Amino acid sequence: MSTLIIGCGYLGERLGARIQARGEPVWGLVRSAPRAEAIARLSIEPVIGDVLKPETLRGLPRAERVFYAVGFDRAAGSTLAQLAVEGLRNVLIALPETVHRLVLASTTGVYGQTGGEWIDESSPAEPATESGRVYLAAEQVARDWAGGARNPRVVVLRYAGLYGPGRVVRRALIERGQPIPGDPEKYLNLIAIDDAALAALAALDARDPEALYLVADDRPVMRGEYYSLAAALLGAPLPRFVSPEPGSIDAGRDTASKRIRNGLLTTQLGVRLCFPDITTGLPHALGICPGGDQSAGAGST
Repeated sequence: MSTLIIGCGYLGERLGARIQARGEPVWGLVRSAPRAEAIARLSIEPVIGDVLKPETLRGLPRAERVFYAVGFDRAAGSTLAQLAVEGLRNVLIALPETVHRLVLASTTGVYGQTGGEWIDESSPAEPATESGRVYLAAEQVARDWAGGARNPRVVVLRYAGLYGPGRVVRRALIERGQPIPGDPEKYLNLIAIDDAALAALAALDARDPEALYLVADDRPVMRGEYYSLAAALLGAPLPRFVSPEPGSIDAGRDTASKRIRNGLLTTQLGVRLCFPDITTGLPHALGICPGGDQSAGAGST
């Protein structure tokens, strides 16, 4: 089974390495020669292209499966809407007819609940932020494409916050002992990067997947618990919290407080998490102890 990863970055390269380790063909679309060299070192076949430049997408590999996970880079000069919506449209037009499954990386940010409610796949998606609205629009683009004559299968993965080696939320602020903007009594939903890759692989492999899965670890935590554990592991002072600046990105995020259920991910899709919560995931992300079992558990493959 061959796979094309559109946006072979922090998540995509880990997925690609897992696919390559099984001896299956895997390509990764990246924008630059340095990134192409980086994924080639993982034995992922690089394809250089830009989702916002349709002319660079001609002749995409004739893969059977596609994982779309283009990250937002503010320094690139494009908007999130351009990358997530217009870029996706450009890719879908360019995909060869061999593609029969698309797995789209989205976000639990499409849920705007603020009262600590439990959220699952049946909960209403009513985003309270612009980024949530953008990703919800991208999901609709994918579903519209799936309803066309080719009738490919689309699976949407709504990811909680990704973390792992090299990406620990607010590490610099924690280490410096600086105040952290936000309410420590609101919930935080996370997923370790290795488990995020397992979820993507399981969604690509599953014989009869659902159209939507929420991808989060087993236990939502209060933000105060997360930052206190991170500070203790880093040998930093106990965290202090301040109210975000009105109108800032932090202020928009601070309104959210919900708890994500991952039951469909772990039962129907059969993913066994390597890092069930931050007590195992954070030490691994910080390099303090080795990780757990890295095997995929896609029970529906």
